Amino acid sequence: MEKPFPRDLEANLMKWLGRREAYAIKGPRQSGKTTMLRVLEENLKREGVNVVFLNLEDPDVLEAFETDPKGYVKSYLLKEGRYCFLMDEYHYVKDPGKKLKLLYDTFENVKFIVTGSSSLELSGAMARFLVGRVFFFELFPFSFHEFLVARDLRLAKIYEEKNKIIKEFLLGGEIEVEERDIFLREFKPFFEEYVIFGGYPAVIKAEDFETKRIILKNIYDTYISRDIVEFLKFTNALKYRRVVRALAALTGNMINYNEICATCQTYYKELMRMISALSETYIVRLIQPFYRNPITELKKTPKIYFFDSGLRNYIIDNFNTLESRTDTGALIENHVSLSLRNAFPEATINYWRSIAKAEVDFVLRIKDDIVIPLEAKYQSFKSPKISKSLRSFIKTYQTEKALVITKDYWAKTEINNTTILFAPAPYL
Repeated sequence: MEKPFPRDLEANLMKWLGRREAYAIKGPRQSGKTTMLRVLEENLKREGVNVVFLNLEDPDVLEAFETDPKGYVKSYLLKEGRYCFLMDEYHYVKDPGKKLKLLYDTFENVKFIVTGSSSLELSGAMARFLVGRVFFFELFPFSFHEFLVARDLRLAKIYEEKNKIIKEFLLGGEIEVEERDIFLREFKPFFEEYVIFGGYPAVIKAEDFETKRIILKNIYDTYISRDIVEFLKFTNALKYRRVVRALAALTGNMINYNEICATCQTYYKELMRMISALSETYIVRLIQPFYRNPITELKKTPKIYFFDSGLRNYIIDNFNTLESRTDTGALIENHVSLSLRNAFPEATINYWRSIAKAEVDFVLRIKDDIVIPLEAKYQSFKSPKISKSLRSFIKTYQTEKALVITKDYWAKTEINNTTILFAPAPYL
């Protein structure tokens, strides 16, 4: 097997590998789940565990497994010792939670690790049947840190140091900020490539633009255009693709359901079904509004982001540089949303907008009582500038901290007892 790029999730998976609980690794297609299973397979074999790898995308394997799960698994138990079954594309199995519970209860000396591309089919089914018996993990396309590890280890180490400053600030620590950053010029081409082409492993491996574009086309054709259309049993695939394109153009904005319905000639329930499917299969991510006063603040309409910016850019057919496009702000917002999700998987992430149209891009709640507003301002600053909207949020909620994501500017300032950090986007 070709040596795979290292993933941040690997250490967490290895940490609990000796426990009996099953693993369910969820995430989009082609995000590296099968490769991760192969990495786990090598680690398990080194520890003397008997490993069985099942590809449930193979119709013959799927049929045999579904007909008699216990008999099929038992047929592989030929030697003494611990066993681990790695079951790829497990979302194809009917009643996946019920069958996995049966196997878990039957075979005490066997660990089961499954992967799937549908959050709904895996999480919902397994949560019902395997309470306390399964650990859930999510594997997304590469984060910017993982991208750097694959491309330039030196910059990856620098990123870790800079990112630690931002994290410590958000978690309540005291930090020092350097006014002049000598590394940002080196980060620029890597950051731009990542934001434009995204983090799918095959795209990162590709060395030229045309190969990257073809790989993204293949992901779109097989995953969005075919698999989800079949899953939803849509009869009008063209209408569905129109909706996907409309959503891609809306990245970083609130969803105007009426406008999309009129433009794409669909109706509300059908549109909601499409958006739900795209969300459950890790194509889009909805961020809900933050509110405490329903009279003065929005409380319903979500904003939309994509799990991979490269796939989003393919959908709208725009791979132009950040300097030459009109949606740079939306792309940076998308990057911020993904970075926050990777850094704080347990946190709640919202956006804020008042009825008077004051808006803050993100509101991070690491704990219920700690609220941190974030703004994405991909521009060069010469001195700290704080928008009226951010000032309004700080005044309303009296937050201790706030973060402004910039193009290339570090600074720390204070207003109304709130400390505000300005930090460059490549380090988030």
